[in-house]
Amino acid sequence: MPLTPAKFPELINAIAADINEHAEAVTELDQAIGDGDHVFNLQRGIEALQKHSEEIAGLDWTAAWQKIGMTVMTAVGGASGSLYATLFISLNKNSKGKPATLETFAEAFLSAVDAVKQRGKADVGEKTLLDVLVPVANALHQGVTAGKSSSELLEDICRVAEAGVESTRDMLATKGRASFLGERSKGHIDAGAKTAQLMISAIATVISQTR
Repeated sequence: MPLTPAKFPELINAIAADINEHAEAVTELDQAIGDGDHVFNLQRGIEALQKHSEEIAGLDWTAAWQKIGMTVMTAVGGASGSLYATLFISLNKNSKGKPATLETFAEAFLSAVDAVKQRGKADVGEKTLLDVLVPVANALHQGVTAGKSSSELLEDICRVAEAGVESTRDMLATKGRASFLGERSKGHIDAGAKTAQLMISAIATVISQTR
């Protein structure tokens, strides 16, 4: 996957387009069991990243992760801001002094998702974005370790992300506003899991076109 921070503006724009395209549908998901402002908060963060995208493109890997994390922390409200900021700042921490390789990223991403689990005091099975991030991180790490090709990795990641979103439908929410609904939270896909899947899919599409 020949990807460097110079490609980040394209990635950010692709994410923005995908989130905007599905904004209405995801907001309906969020209104059903959440606060209804998830997409708005996320779009605010993405717009902030677009404003800083050229600066980010000129940084090295570790500095780019840190810049993204701090921008997200400042611009995104709600729980998503804290969790995604933790993800990127942890990527910075776990990739410092290491070569910018896919192996390094897979290891750093696995550790970063674990940091998100600790920050949110949550794990798989609790109807959150972790139901996408955790299986994706595991699939990436296992695929890289097994020596899978870029196309195989991208297919695996997208498939696992989609399965993760669908898995939240019948889960009982234990975090956030949705947790107050008890059994009524079942039957609804989690909005945070859905936007995580959309962003991963957008990134995978750009990478597949870069190869």
